[in-house]
Amino acid sequence: LPQLVESGGGSVQAGGSLRLSCVDSGYTYGQDVCMAWFRQAPGQEREGVAGIYTGGGAAYYTNSVKGRFTISRDNAKNTLDLQMNSLKPEDTAMYYCAADRSFRGTYCYPTANDFEQWGQGTQVTVSS
Repeated sequence: LPQLVESGGGSVQAGGSLRLSCVDSGYTYGQDVCMAWFRQAPGQEREGVAGIYTGGGAAYYTNSVKGRFTISRDNAKNTLDLQMNSLKPEDTAMYYCAADRSFRGTYCYPTANDFEQWGQGTQVTVSS
């Protein structure tokens, strides 16, 4: 079965950086897929952080991470990355990579119910 496997989480102090990576074993080069990073803190709903379409175009970012996080996709390597800079304590959460392989649009807006495949998550903890 195709899998999404995340790595790169950890603990950093506020202002630090982390880079999350997700290997997508279910991707076939040329497919149209909406790929996204979500996060969920204890007691809170899962939030779409950033989304990107494998066919190119503008990426989506939730307002709280704009200018600090960058999502990128390497279709040749089947990887999805999230570069996180200027981290804040409120960024602390479990981060999940997700794929919507039935996507037929051109702008990937991450709504959790649209994504049928999820990774196991990687923890990010930011201390003040």
